[in-house]
Amino acid sequence: MSRPSIIAIDGPAASGKTTLGQQLADALGYLYIDTGMMYRAVTLAVLERGVGIDDEAAVTDLAGSLVIDVRRSEPGARYPSTVYLNGVDVTDRLRSRKVEANVSAVSAILGVRAAMTVQQRRIGEQGRVVMVGRDIGTVVFPDADLKLYLDAAVTERARRRWHDYQDDGNEGTYEHVLDAMRKRDAYDSQRQHAPLRAAQDAVIVDTTNRTPEEVLKHVLALVEANSEGESPSEVDPSPQEEANA
Repeated sequence: MSRPSIIAIDGPAASGKTTLGQQLADALGYLYIDTGMMYRAVTLAVLERGVGIDDEAAVTDLAGSLVIDVRRSEPGARYPSTVYLNGVDVTDRLRSRKVEANVSAVSAILGVRAAMTVQQRRIGEQGRVVMVGRDIGTVVFPDADLKLYLDAAVTERARRRWHDYQDDGNEGTYEHVLDAMRKRDAYDSQRQHAPLRAAQDAVIVDTTNRTPEEVLKHVLALVEANSEGESPSEVDPSPQEEANA
């Protein structure tokens, strides 16, 4: 049997989705798609065209008119994937402070999510794709060949994000990051549209006490098991449980 055509990776913030997604796509020669960048592309278009963020109808109309493509970057590029907005490479502009400050509001609009789901399916149906987000296995590709749900203790995820902030020269305490992450978890899991949750048939991978290399090794084994028609366990054992087995 062949390898899975679409690998869906979901999970909360700082669970390791981005790192795993990039490493897995590189190891398999697949296209890596961070769906968050697509929402950032919409946000960029909203800002550049002067559409009011609070005008949901106008933002929805704009999102539906955009063509967003994601392609593998050339070797040595800063980012593993290149994002095109109506044919123009906007990858470097998606991480601006203005986009960062407004992407949450834009991505929460139901019409925007519906428009991006259409675009994500169009790209993913090309095959050989690792797609990362919060509703890939539940909404975008409920029939994905392999669904993964990465998770970790909120204290560990907050520690990772806090270290990222420090590395970027940002100030703030660990306690502040932990509080913000708990609030985001609550919002993401309780929101009305596409709440954050593991798909019923997703393999849950706990990354709390695992290095990125250990997570990648485990997931590559899952990919091979999927390729051979085997059914992986729905709940991934912790490293400690594996050691005691």
